[in-house]
Amino acid sequence: MKVESTAVSGSFRDPSGFLFWDENRLFRQVNEAYREHYDKLIVSGLYEKLAGSGQLVEHEECDLKLACTAAAYKIIRPTLVPFISYPYEWCFSQLKDAALLTLAIQKTALEYGMSLKDASAFNVQFVHGRPLLIDTLSFEKYPEERPWVAYRQFCQHFLAPLALMAHRDIRLNQLSRLYLDGIPLDLAGSLMPARTRIKFSLLSHIHLHARSQKRYADKPLRSKQRPMSRFALLALLNSLETAVKKLHWHPSGSEWADYYGHTNYSDQALEFKKNLIADFLQLLNPRHVWDIGANTGVFSRLASQRNIPTVALDIDAAAVEKNYLQCRRSGDRFLLPLVGDITNPSPGIGWENDERMSLLQRCPIDTVLALALVHHLAIANNLPLAKIADLFSRFCRNLIIEFIPKSDSQVRLLLATRDDIFPDYHACGFEKEFQLYFTIERREAIAQTDRILYAMRSRVHAGK
Repeated sequence: MKVESTAVSGSFRDPSGFLFWDENRLFRQVNEAYREHYDKLIVSGLYEKLAGSGQLVEHEECDLKLACTAAAYKIIRPTLVPFISYPYEWCFSQLKDAALLTLAIQKTALEYGMSLKDASAFNVQFVHGRPLLIDTLSFEKYPEERPWVAYRQFCQHFLAPLALMAHRDIRLNQLSRLYLDGIPLDLAGSLMPARTRIKFSLLSHIHLHARSQKRYADKPLRSKQRPMSRFALLALLNSLETAVKKLHWHPSGSEWADYYGHTNYSDQALEFKKNLIADFLQLLNPRHVWDIGANTGVFSRLASQRNIPTVALDIDAAAVEKNYLQCRRSGDRFLLPLVGDITNPSPGIGWENDERMSLLQRCPIDTVLALALVHHLAIANNLPLAKIADLFSRFCRNLIIEFIPKSDSQVRLLLATRDDIFPDYHACGFEKEFQLYFTIERREAIAQTDRILYAMRSRVHAGK
């Protein structure tokens, strides 16, 4: 057994098996306790069906000598996901698509005599622009007339946050950071407006479901469950699917989602900037890109259209929603829009603060785009340039970054309602701090503006 293997911290709760790293390769140990269900998954043809349709992560079986413990039945090697993201980093339509995928998989599983025993949103990742179930061990043989054991989890992980986002406030998806097993239904019900009680699907799956949970909380498990025929189970799944499909959120009222409609760039300056970034990408030749402060992804696509896996991170949910919908329409396989605040990035959470990775734990990556961002960090958020440079040094090996001086109208707007307490905020001060961590490969003024674009290489990660 490979004692030097390292178990994945977010994969220890399931007795069926766990993920582990061995020599920079990711494996999943399938335990003897899961033998019957794993064999059914493979022999029934369900795995082939789901993997072939791009709904379930593909894997290959490997030598059992790689096992970490004596409990191993099989060792499989799943296809690596390019970037791990979490539900509290998704926009509305991403969570909705992940919910519909989960229900579609459950329906298909029933056709093959199996059922999902887990309906956690954390079991879904976005790969090539589409949601993908990554937990091979989520399936079990379907016991006839047993209710869906993952019903509560589905409602808490998917339906409750979607309903709160659609009917109350888009920002309430951040509750998923606090409640790793999904938003409690009594809390969701108390936050939702009264009008949701006249919508049958939300009344039954959230409000009445929450009341039922409270009523049976201290009762033995057998007193909670009544037989449920396959027909009734399919009716439940159809009801959930209808509930999800009826939830809508239309991004509006956001200055950032409409940013490029009223920016101070002329058409010529914007095109010049795009061409310059394209040149810098050619110079740096990244394998992966993060665009921090990506807005609707105008510049992110300069990387993704070159088939470079690109994460487009922005604080504004409306901008991210528009970005994702555009990706879905165009079939962009390399762009992943996410909601995130670089001044308050996703932390390490869960058991030992390690079940879900912080944003920094997913670093460093090859290249970061930081465009029209530094002035917001330095002036709107009072962050010293030294702190900003240090953070980016931990994020990336290469950097394409824009400096916007005080003469720019956007910076003047930030300073209009406050004292100018930023004597070091100028191009020389910016370069001084960043050159502690990066070498400047190219420096170009953006036509018709006072802005400067830089291509930098890390001193910290040189040669790594």
